Amino acid sequence: MNETAAFEQITGLLPVDYAILGIAVAALFVISYFKGRGETDTKDYFLGSRKTPVWVATLSFVATEISAMTIVGIPPIGFTENWQYMQFFIGSALARILIAFFFIPAFYRFNCTTIYEFLKHRFGAQTQYAGSAFFFFTRLFASGVRLYAASLAVSVIMGWPLANTIGFFTVISIVFIGFGGIKAVMWTGTFETITFYLAGGAVAAYLVLHINGGLAGAWHVASEAGKLSIFNFGWDLKNPNVLWAAVLNGVFGSMASFGTDQELMQRLLTLETRRESQKTLIATIFASVPLTALYLGIGTLLFVFYKQNPAMALPANADKILSHFTIYVLPAGIKGLVLAAVVLASIDSPLSSLSSSFITDIYRPLIVKGADEKHYLFVSRLSVAAFGLLLAGIAWLCAAGSGRMLWLAFKVNGVTAGSLLGVFLLGLATKRVGNRGNVAAMLISASMAGVVLYLSEKGLAPIGWSWIIVIGTVSTFSLGWLFGRPPEVKTGQ
Repeated sequence: MNETAAFEQITGLLPVDYAILGIAVAALFVISYFKGRGETDTKDYFLGSRKTPVWVATLSFVATEISAMTIVGIPPIGFTENWQYMQFFIGSALARILIAFFFIPAFYRFNCTTIYEFLKHRFGAQTQYAGSAFFFFTRLFASGVRLYAASLAVSVIMGWPLANTIGFFTVISIVFIGFGGIKAVMWTGTFETITFYLAGGAVAAYLVLHINGGLAGAWHVASEAGKLSIFNFGWDLKNPNVLWAAVLNGVFGSMASFGTDQELMQRLLTLETRRESQKTLIATIFASVPLTALYLGIGTLLFVFYKQNPAMALPANADKILSHFTIYVLPAGIKGLVLAAVVLASIDSPLSSLSSSFITDIYRPLIVKGADEKHYLFVSRLSVAAFGLLLAGIAWLCAAGSGRMLWLAFKVNGVTAGSLLGVFLLGLATKRVGNRGNVAAMLISASMAGVVLYLSEKGLAPIGWSWIIVIGTVSTFSLGWLFGRPPEVKTGQ
């Protein structure tokens, strides 16, 4: 048996596929080296000295928003359901506009390195610490599950043990982010988004060329099966896909994800001016929506393809449809592109944002005050490694749970994200003064949202899990306002 046949027998991949993956991963290290060398302080390490071009920031933002969960998770929605997922982006687009003109000016006014510094300037240190702690919990858990899902997809395609795949992603993320900092993240994110479009376009083109009747035939079959439905005008509170609920969830969910999460907002703080940052966020609407639609469309095309080819075996779990199709149907070359897209999406890690929040919000003010920048830069790189190992541990726990934690991650994210969004809105939309009261409001609201989620999961509350973030936001805002005082009253806080 020759070497090429051996490769194909083991994984279904040919040397050209490995070559594409190798080039993609090597590009990460090259970018990291050239962008990370010469860094001397945390401003450069965490903000890139605010010299990022708008187009780079836009594509990098999209790379983080369109994670591996999207690459491997959106096609199954198009395959098993319809296009109603796109309703979410109506609210998401509105949220981005609100963040651009409501949140970003405040962050630039206070020259924030992390967005939780805004909470310190607006309310006090305790609110900043609470906001950062909620971010750590939310981002670590969600990103750990995201790493698990991506590792699972790649392990299926590559034929690797899951533990090896998690280790592979962890080592690469620590090395290139630990050395290159946010500049490496920004420029590799640009490379990743371009790869996502190339891989998605190649898969879609292959499907259209191998579907009877081409695009018109696919449209006809999908339409007859109800796969092209976009709007759901129902009123069921338990259904997150009804139009008004999807839009509302899009507004609240995106405001929490983009406006109060350091992972995404850090990219917008690397722009030189407030106006450039605003332009970047608005531009992401026109970069991320088509990409999401592309992968949703791949799912629809896969439905048509397998309907026209009923003799072909399907995976036991529809969530693996893209991985299954990649292994058993796609030709060499396109397989490598898909694999590279999934791997790159998995490596786009929150390590830089976690490190920036830890150093700026916790380490500098509470642990080691007044040290020089060389010390803080060294500790920043150490914290990248520590957070990388912690994420790997969470991903491994998810694997031990046989994937049952996957949807739970999104639901738990709503429990804590609502508290974050509520306290940010309190600071931006009111003049109330408070500090410890805000911490109490966040904790009470997160507990309340957790109880509602539990009752919903047990079927004891007729409400969908997507409402959890709305409940947490409204509760935190209301309690924070109640516990606070008008600005003219001196409370001693």
